[in-house]
Amino acid sequence: MAKHVSQTPATQLLKAHQVVFTEHPYEYLEHGGALHSAEVLGFDPFMVVKTLIMQDQDAKPLAVLMHGNRKVSTKNLARQMGAKSVEPCLPEVANRHSGYLVGGTSPFGLRRAMPVFVEASILGLPRILINGGRRGYLVGLDPQVCVTLLGAQPVNCALAD
Repeated sequence: MAKHVSQTPATQLLKAHQVVFTEHPYEYLEHGGALHSAEVLGFDPFMVVKTLIMQDQDAKPLAVLMHGNRKVSTKNLARQMGAKSVEPCLPEVANRHSGYLVGGTSPFGLRRAMPVFVEASILGLPRILINGGRRGYLVGLDPQVCVTLLGAQPVNCALAD
């Protein structure tokens, strides 16, 4: 039984742009991550996309969309975006930049405008599940929305988990 989840900045943005999406609430598990949500919802973790808030050498924030069962090669990402270095933000810094809590970060409706990078193979998937702006809540949509709505730039920086 799917329970309706109240609106988040992410779902408000998607609705404002008439993006068709499905809602997938689940029992959030601290540090469970994308692998946990994929397992409880019965999806391939490759289709579940995590939103990671990182920063460059000047502490400028950026968002990276990555397969749930892959890690980001920060070295490859930095090289492809022309930065000296990239590193994950501390959780409290990520929360401040995104306006969401870590574990519930959506690339849609971010508090601060920041560049968004998407692992190129994500764009080849027919559908993805991505955080809807709250812990324990994913939305299913066409990955092209990340490009059309967020201007996400494709990169190749995945490491096998």
